[in-house]
Amino acid sequence: MIIDAHNHPDWHGHNADRFVANMDQYGIDLTWLLSWECPPDEFDPSYNHVVPPVGSPAPIPFSRCLSYKERFPTRFILGYAPDPRRPDAIDRLHAAIEIYGVRVYGELKLRMMYDNPDALRMYRFCGEKGLPVTVHIDYEFPRNVKYPRPSYWYGGGIGAFERAVRACPETVFLGHAPGFWAHISGDDKFDKEAYPKGKVQPGGKLVEMLRAYPNLHCDLSAGSARNALSRDPEFAREFVIEFQDRLLYARDYFDNAHQEFLNSLDLPAAVLEKIYSGNAQRLVPVG
Repeated sequence: MIIDAHNHPDWHGHNADRFVANMDQYGIDLTWLLSWECPPDEFDPSYNHVVPPVGSPAPIPFSRCLSYKERFPTRFILGYAPDPRRPDAIDRLHAAIEIYGVRVYGELKLRMMYDNPDALRMYRFCGEKGLPVTVHIDYEFPRNVKYPRPSYWYGGGIGAFERAVRACPETVFLGHAPGFWAHISGDDKFDKEAYPKGKVQPGGKLVEMLRAYPNLHCDLSAGSARNALSRDPEFAREFVIEFQDRLLYARDYFDNAHQEFLNSLDLPAAVLEKIYSGNAQRLVPVG
C-alpha cells in the first residue's frame, strides 16, 4: 500500500479525475488532501497559475477538498487548516471533524509565528482529537520587488516551530517545505538558499530536533525534501534508516520522483513499508 501524505485539489493542472488517474498510474492507494486557507494578501500571487479561483479568497479552500472526497470517498483523507488567528477557527475545525470526518490539520501556511498563543491553542486541540499537524516553513528571500510584498515567509523559522513542538508534546507535527528541510545540514545556507546543494554537514537542526522530540515527523513531499535527501544520498540512507518511524512518503505534486529516489537507496523492505504507508496509517488509521 502507498499513501501520499501531502497533496491538494485542483493543483498544478489536475482536476479530480486527472488526480485519481495519476494516483493509479503511480500505485498510490490513498492521498491526504490538504487545504490551504489564508488571507488573500498573505499568499504569493505567483501561485495563481496553479490554483484556479473558485469563489473563495483562500488559495485552496476546504470546500474543494470535500468535493474530491465526495466523488472518490475511498481515495482521500480529508485535511483542513482554518487560520488559528480567527476567533472561530477551533469551532470550524471541530465541526468539520464531526460532520465531514477531517483527519489532518493541514496545510498550515501563514505569515505568522507558529508558536503564537492562538496557534498553540489550535495544536493542543488537534492533539486532543488525534489530528497530525502539517506545517509549511519558508524563510524570507528578497524578490527584488516591492508589491504586493517584497518576499513571502511562512512560520517564523525553525526556532518558532521548535518552540511549538516543545510546547505541545501530545500533538504530532509534520515539518515540510524549504525552511524546514534546509535544516537537515549544519551549514548556514538555510536562510540564504531555498534549495541548498552540497554534502550535508554535521549538526543539522532538523536531525537535532528529531532526536529530541518524538512528536516531530517529516513530510517527504515537494522539491524541498527531495533536494535535502538527494544532495547527499549516502547521508540520506542513514537518515532514513535512523528516522524510519517518523518519515511519511508524500508528493505535493504529481510526478514519481520521490518514489524513484527512495527506491534507489537500497533500503530494507520493512523500512520502505513504514515510509510508504505504515507511518501514515499509524497516525491516521484507515480500513
